Amino acid sequence: MTGSTDATDAADTEDAEGAADEASDAPEGKKRGALREGAILVTIAVVLYYVMLTFVARPYLIPSESMEPTLHGCSGCVGDRIMVDKVTFRFSKPEPGDVVVFKGPPSWNVGYKSIRSDNPAIRWVQNVLSFIGFVPPDENDLVKRVIATGGQTVECRAATGLTVDGKKLHEPYLDPTTMMADPAIYPCLGNEFGPVKVPDGRLWVMGDNRTHSADSRAHCSNLPADAQRGLLCTGDPMAGTVPVDNVIGKARFIAWPPSRWGGVSSVNPQTAQ
Repeated sequence: MTGSTDATDAADTEDAEGAADEASDAPEGKKRGALREGAILVTIAVVLYYVMLTFVARPYLIPSESMEPTLHGCSGCVGDRIMVDKVTFRFSKPEPGDVVVFKGPPSWNVGYKSIRSDNPAIRWVQNVLSFIGFVPPDENDLVKRVIATGGQTVECRAATGLTVDGKKLHEPYLDPTTMMADPAIYPCLGNEFGPVKVPDGRLWVMGDNRTHSADSRAHCSNLPADAQRGLLCTGDPMAGTVPVDNVIGKARFIAWPPSRWGGVSSVNPQTAQ
């Protein structure tokens, strides 16, 4: 009897130890499972975010004042962060009045310098912050408003103001205080230019802060005789226009700062709608 009792006691002890081991393993197993699930969720979130940035929408930081007062921005300070719709122009073409983000053509990139630090670690941080829209991308991505599209002729004269196909434009987004010039007194807000017939598949773009914007006018070519008398953009129209294929997307709304939340105006200056 004693031997049988000892065997039973030993078995009970082993069972108790096994149960204790299983009980101690259970929290560890749950912890590993939770970590694995968390890692999977984070990976899925990163992939979805990357897909969204690549194909759907992307935040951009406005680095200059060329689109004020529609979009605020300046060098060395915090500008508006906008969400750019990358889907619309997969099914349609940019229209007059659209505020678009585009990659600067080669003739627009002359003198462009990298805005990244020479320090590898800082540069890496800058690239990560650029990916989520907290610093500008290290490329000549620009924001302007479409004024004319392929086949249209844009021109500005003191006597007529800015016209497309001979019709004067209505531009409610221009602000005399911001530009420090009144278009009623200075219709071209700079040099007279054109006429320029925009080639097919290209766009004529200008900033809302017309007196502080290096836009199509600044990059177009000039016939020497016309340039001497202050008339711009009378040469080859290609240099001053932007390929539609360079357009990244349409500025839809201001995401930051909260005081600036709202949609981005896309009034068509040719129809005032």
